[in-house]
Amino acid sequence: MLVTGAAGGLGSATCRVLGAAGARLVVADLADERAGACARELADSGIDAWPVGVDVGDEAQVRRAFANAAERYGAIDAVVNNAAIDITAPIEQLSVADWERIVRTNLTGVFVVARQACLAMAGRGGHIVNIASTASKRAWPNASAYHATKWGVLGLSHALHAELRPRGIKVCAIVAGGMRTPFLLDRFPDIDTTLLQDPRSVALAIRFVLTQPAETVIPEMMVIPMRETSWP
Repeated sequence: MLVTGAAGGLGSATCRVLGAAGARLVVADLADERAGACARELADSGIDAWPVGVDVGDEAQVRRAFANAAERYGAIDAVVNNAAIDITAPIEQLSVADWERIVRTNLTGVFVVARQACLAMAGRGGHIVNIASTASKRAWPNASAYHATKWGVLGLSHALHAELRPRGIKVCAIVAGGMRTPFLLDRFPDIDTTLLQDPRSVALAIRFVLTQPAETVIPEMMVIPMRETSWP
């Protein structure tokens, strides 16, 4: 199983939950050292984890990561597309370069990894889980690029669900509400953490999706805190 953005809050929680359930993990992250540290921590807990540094927006790097993972584990039967970035700024202050960097990671990266997963799973089937957000359902100020990419991830997920289900590949979008992770806490230190959820709760939802019977697929699941403010 390959998890992108694996060294971050939700990524590392997902690795811990899935690893504890017996998954062998490819810990993929943009920073080699963060991937390595995460994999060592997992290994200390008895989880089979192998780190790989990869820019999800770079097709050659993604292809190489899948090839190396296949050499180590034989096959990749599931991927969790979790890597994402954001720049909180009004549109007048958001440069074209920043826009393209967010799109490259959050949307193009999901496409590149999903495409490579399809090639790796051809004839066998498997799972693709894409991490969306309540930002794919509603909008708030100063997050135009993030909203655009997360709406795109949700649309891409449903399109791939329709396209790949006949091939035995299950595709699910996890619409996650706010979590107590560095993604939010580092940028908004004054945020009310009682409005957020433990990323482990979302990781458990991912495990649930991945452990459905062969005859069942969950195309979309929303997981939000009880006091979520970005959703009714």
